[in-house]
Amino acid sequence: MSIPETIAPEAPFEDAHHGLGLLIERLETVVVGQRPLIEKLIVALLAGGHVLVEGVPGLAKTRIVRALSQALDLPFRRIQFTPDLLPADLTGTQIYRPSSGTFDVRPGPIVTSVLLADEINRAPAKVQSALLEAMQEGQVTVGDETIILPETFWVLATQNPIEHEGTYPLPEAQLDRFLFKVLVGYPDRAAELAMLDLPSVAETSQPESRPDDEPPLFNPEDVIRLRRLTASVRVADSIKEYVVDLVRATRDPEAYGLGLAPLIELGASPRATISLVRAARAHALLNRRDYVTPHDVKSLARDVLRHRIMVSYEADAEGLSVDDVLMKILDHIPVP
Repeated sequence: MSIPETIAPEAPFEDAHHGLGLLIERLETVVVGQRPLIEKLIVALLAGGHVLVEGVPGLAKTRIVRALSQALDLPFRRIQFTPDLLPADLTGTQIYRPSSGTFDVRPGPIVTSVLLADEINRAPAKVQSALLEAMQEGQVTVGDETIILPETFWVLATQNPIEHEGTYPLPEAQLDRFLFKVLVGYPDRAAELAMLDLPSVAETSQPESRPDDEPPLFNPEDVIRLRRLTASVRVADSIKEYVVDLVRATRDPEAYGLGLAPLIELGASPRATISLVRAARAHALLNRRDYVTPHDVKSLARDVLRHRIMVSYEADAEGLSVDDVLMKILDHIPVP
C-alpha cells in the first residue's frame, strides 16, 4: 500500500479523502467484519470526541484501536480497569527525592494520545472522576501539579453488556462526555470465515498482541489538521434546525406531537446538539463531501444520543429500549 504525503498545511479536501480512504483500507486488512465500527471510530477521531464501545469480549476492539493509533503515529496505552484501581494508577504519583527534599511527579498511563480504557465500568467512582477531568479538561492533577495532556488525547472505552457483577454504572456526567456510544455485534458468517485467513491468526494464538509493522499513514500534526478541516465542513441552517428539533424532542416530545413523554425519564443535554453537528461534519468529510446532509445526521443520531437519555420504567415494562424510542423520534421529525 502506498503512503500518501502528509496533509498540506491548508489541508485540502482531496488529500484528506485520499488519506482517509487508505486508512480504512489499512484497518480492514487488520480486522475484518467490523467496517461500521472502523468508520465510527474515524468519525469520532475527526470530530475530536471520545467513544464508548459496548460489546462482548473477542470482537477485536483492542486490535482495531491499536492498529488505528499505529496508522496515525500516536502513542497508545491500554489500561485494564478493575475494582481495586486507584486514581494514582491512572494519573500518576509523586515521588519524594531525599537529596533535594522535593517531590517529583511521575506521570501515569493516562498521559498519552490514544487511551484504551478496557471495561471502564469496573472502576470505582474516584477513578472515574480522574478520567472525567482528563476527558473534559484535557488535563490531570497529581498532587498540586497539573499535567496538560496532548492535543490529540482521545479515549476509547469498552464495557461488557452482559456481565454486571463487580461493575459500577457510569455517572451521567461522564456518559455525556462521550461523543458516541457504539454497540458492536458479532460479524457475519463470511467475515468470520475471512478472519481465519489473516496472517496473524495463522502465526500466533494471540493475534491482538502482534504489532502492525506497516509505517504510519499520518502523523499527529495531520490529525490536528484533519480536525480543523472537519470543523470547516458547511452546515446549512435547515440542518442545524433539524438537529435542534431531534434533541429537543427527547426533552419535550409532546411539543413535537410525539406520545413519548411517559417513556422518557431524562432527555439529551445541549452538549448532545453540539456533538451531533460535530459528528455529522466528520461523517460528511469521511464520505467525501464538504457539506452536511440529513443522512449524515440520521446515520449517527442513535450513537450520539443513546447514552444521553434515560427511558422510564414504563418503557422497560413495554419492552422498549433507548434505540426504539430514538427510532420513533427519527421517524417523526421531518427531514429538511
